Amino acid sequence: MRFLRAAAQALGGGLFLTLFVVFILQVTARFGFNKPLPWTDEAAVVLYVWVILWAAATIVPEREHVVFDLLWNMAPRRVRLGMRIVGNLVVGGLAAVAIPATWDYVHFMQRESTPVLGIPFMWVFLPFVFLMLALVARCAWAVYTALRGQGLEAELHLS
Repeated sequence: MRFLRAAAQALGGGLFLTLFVVFILQVTARFGFNKPLPWTDEAAVVLYVWVILWAAATIVPEREHVVFDLLWNMAPRRVRLGMRIVGNLVVGGLAAVAIPATWDYVHFMQRESTPVLGIPFMWVFLPFVFLMLALVARCAWAVYTALRGQGLEAELHLS
């Protein structure tokens, strides 16, 4: 599991580093040499989509996601157990049901490509499929841990 986490973080870091380099090239070409490079705009957008979706799917832990926990913190432990199980079953179930349609759409986008680089849109939006798969896995794991009595603490989120 550690190897997979490290690999996901390395890929995410590599994507972000590539995005940063493309951005620096873009700024340098545009403002330093007054010769904008059309491919850098497109590459930056594609890399941004990948960085955000990849990080949300594989790197950002659940505790770092935005939550509305006012009711959670006020509820007794038994109610939190129900909230955690039902909420994750609903979200994970909806994501699981949506995976085939998500894949169909992403696969359908194979026929269209980006205007400058010619990258098929399937490859641009493929990380969304990973995000959906990760959402199902995270929700299943949350139900499992809730049934074991873990992750039910009331926390004060200050950030």
